[in-house]
Amino acid sequence: MSMNHPGLTEKKLRPARTNATKQRLFEASMELIGERGASGVTVDEIAAAAGVSKGTVYYNFGSKSDLIAQLLRHGVDIMLDRLRTIEGLHEDPLEAMEAMLGQALEFMDDYPSFARLWVSENWRTPSEWGTLFVELRSELLGVIGAAIGKVAAAYAVDGGISRGSLEAAMFGAIFVVGLDRQTYNPERSREQGVAAIMTIMRGYVVR
Repeated sequence: MSMNHPGLTEKKLRPARTNATKQRLFEASMELIGERGASGVTVDEIAAAAGVSKGTVYYNFGSKSDLIAQLLRHGVDIMLDRLRTIEGLHEDPLEAMEAMLGQALEFMDDYPSFARLWVSENWRTPSEWGTLFVELRSELLGVIGAAIGKVAAAYAVDGGISRGSLEAAMFGAIFVVGLDRQTYNPERSREQGVAAIMTIMRGYVVR
């Protein structure tokens, strides 16, 4: 099989190189998409900004639509890794939640255009990447929901609050507060944003 499909074999044997290429494409794409939106950016521009050939983009990722889909997946994977890593460093679930929020806002500071792409495309109906957004949103909500579950196991909480609605409130607040800081209030610190979002969780806990 390797003789018939040398390209596929070569790609499988060099995952580190593929991952490095994907990261460069992710960073270049997010910057360009942040300036002009997904529809206003070409594969040629993305490839040039990432320092790779257009052929490399098509070889590794297929069409422009497939490229953006995989970059959305890549961005969420980065965010999930950060959230899961930081959460495991705290025994108190409220402290863990606070640390996770800090990581989420830091991610948006690092990749501001990803947050804009997410918000602009996630609620677009119909969306070219609608099915993917459902999957990615579910994964992010799952991490938030697990963290909320740990709070509920350790503290007395308001059972009248829908867990699903609470997850959605936290999820939405992360993006709204992050984008608000970037766009309208850059003078506000990350810590102020975290404290504001944490009022949702502290209202869930019955003192």
